Amino acid sequence: MGEKKRTRQPNGASSIYLGKDGKWHGRVTVGVRDDGRPDRRHVERKTRAEVTAAVRELERQRDAGNVRKPGPAWTVKTWLTHWVENIAPLAVGENTMVGYGVAVRVHLIPGLGAHRLDRLKPEHIERFYAKMQANGSKPATAHQVHRTFRTALNEAVRRGHLAQNPVKLAKAPRVVEEEIEPYTVEEVRRILRAAEDRRNSARWAVALALGLRQGEALGLKWTDVDLTNGVLWVRRSRRRPRYAHGCGDTCGRKAGYCPQRRRTNPETAETKSRAGRRAIGLPAQLVNLLRRHQGKQEAERKAAGGDWQDEGWLFATETGRGTSPRTDYDAWKELLRAARVRDSRLHDARHTAATVLLILGVPERAVMGLMGWSSTSMAARYQHMVDTVRSGIAEQVDGLIWEGED
Repeated sequence: MGEKKRTRQPNGASSIYLGKDGKWHGRVTVGVRDDGRPDRRHVERKTRAEVTAAVRELERQRDAGNVRKPGPAWTVKTWLTHWVENIAPLAVGENTMVGYGVAVRVHLIPGLGAHRLDRLKPEHIERFYAKMQANGSKPATAHQVHRTFRTALNEAVRRGHLAQNPVKLAKAPRVVEEEIEPYTVEEVRRILRAAEDRRNSARWAVALALGLRQGEALGLKWTDVDLTNGVLWVRRSRRRPRYAHGCGDTCGRKAGYCPQRRRTNPETAETKSRAGRRAIGLPAQLVNLLRRHQGKQEAERKAAGGDWQDEGWLFATETGRGTSPRTDYDAWKELLRAARVRDSRLHDARHTAATVLLILGVPERAVMGLMGWSSTSMAARYQHMVDTVRSGIAEQVDGLIWEGED
């Protein structure tokens, strides 16, 4: 029996034919390649019915705009590596990139990296999440990995490397929202009393009354403060230092402990969002504290003489340099011990400020502006009723945090 001849189809039309190898072949034009030539895909099956079904599926994907781009298929590892090194840094800040890097290199690539990207199923992802938690990862860690993976594969879909995002179909790890316990007003007063005789005591008043993030408070300069009109502007954030080896990685230590280490990130960066860049009205008591702080810093400037580095920081070292986040953290822990209050994260001072504002009856939108939040869901986490304040009547933050003066 002679071979069935291939019928010539009009340009761009799909074709089905029996090849010399005894298999049925189909060719479908799905678009145009980067060089301008038609992107014509080939499928082969044992029977005409099978190849016809495969051709129809390719046509359906083409018409829906879901055909994978030509070229070698991506694996999860190759795509995530490309995404985290070349795409994600263009859209997000340094701290976010640190989280992405951990999720990709510590969890996703070891756990799912060998899968072909276009063959990854939701079930693979769900089993991976379960294994993560069985091996000791907290649900919050698994959920952060989930969010990173979803973002990375959304970009693969957008660029045509993937028809749909399987992470969106996978059940995300369940996370129980951590309860936030702000300091009571009495605890806040004890902390501020303990801070009175310490360097940069106004630093903690700023934290507890205004709720600035650590990086925001340490990134303040005197040019960001108008004490006459009682306004403070949040414009930048101080970054935790990141280091690289200066020895060619021969010292046998981690980069941060290398004797010749070099810093790889800038000291400060612009505040991360439009909501974060904001002006804040200062309570009168805080203006007075900052004026006293200004006088103390001027005395330190004179004492330092030629060693003073005139960098303009609101909360500086004894020689005028910016305060490192680590030094600030240690000072906070020492302050809590001196005040004899429960140990807590530095970020809990921010929780306290938000709670005080909400208890005062400040509208949620106004609190969002003061705190630099961009979503109402974040505000909802802070709406706690503190017993020591709930029964009282107060008209301003001063009356809650600082005791009245005679």
